Amino acid sequence: MKHDELPAVGQLEATPEILRGLMRELTGEDARWKPAPDRFSVAEVLAHLAHSEGHCYRLRLDRFMNEERPELDPDDAQFYLDLYRNADPEDSFDHFEEQRESNIEFLRNLPEGAGERRAIHKEAGEITMAQMLHEWAMHDLGHIRQIAELVRARKHLAGAGELGKSYRLKP
Repeated sequence: MKHDELPAVGQLEATPEILRGLMRELTGEDARWKPAPDRFSVAEVLAHLAHSEGHCYRLRLDRFMNEERPELDPDDAQFYLDLYRNADPEDSFDHFEEQRESNIEFLRNLPEGAGERRAIHKEAGEITMAQMLHEWAMHDLGHIRQIAELVRARKHLAGAGELGKSYRLKP
């Protein structure tokens, strides 16, 4: 199957560049800033993305292609919070980007009909690989939005002065 026939591949391919743009002006201190103790920092989001790329999404791709109707566990980000807590943002982003490039190459080389391969997700029931690709893009977009809100709150809100007071940020 050509990569342009699989859903969401273009979005998945664009994510690293979008993230790079959002993080362009962040210092290490900015990347580790948390708006509240129970909220993620940019560094923690990047660690989560790097971890999910290999331990969730690539694993699922491989199982979709190598097994008949594999049984897939849900991804539990809360389980890995300790892993994310002290991660270096640059290392996490580099690791994420390398894995994403590899995964895009893998997706581009899938045979025709691969998107229709099926698995059993322990929470969602029967899914196709195409559905998982849509969910993967939604996962990316949610974290892009999360990082954008963190950047807005950390880098621009105070600098906007009175103009920023009408914004209701939720980083």
